[in-house]
Amino acid sequence: MKTLREVAVGQTVKVAKLTGAGPVKRRIMDMGITKGVEIYVRKVAPLGDPVEVTVRGYELSLRKEDAQMIEVE
Repeated sequence: MKTLREVAVGQTVKVAKLTGAGPVKRRIMDMGITKGVEIYVRKVAPLGDPVEVTVRGYELSLRKEDAQMIEVE
């Protein structure tokens, strides 16, 4: 299983599972990122922070630590 952090720019993936706990997981879920949702990776900064994605029609930026907690298929 790979994480959102490993997905190439321009790919669309489906969320398989959220790892992590507490406020970070809650913040990810508050962004609308939940199991089964499709995420399109628009851009990754040269050093990996942030990862810019489109979720449910919204453009979001994620820290690479947060992207690491999102397992995708």
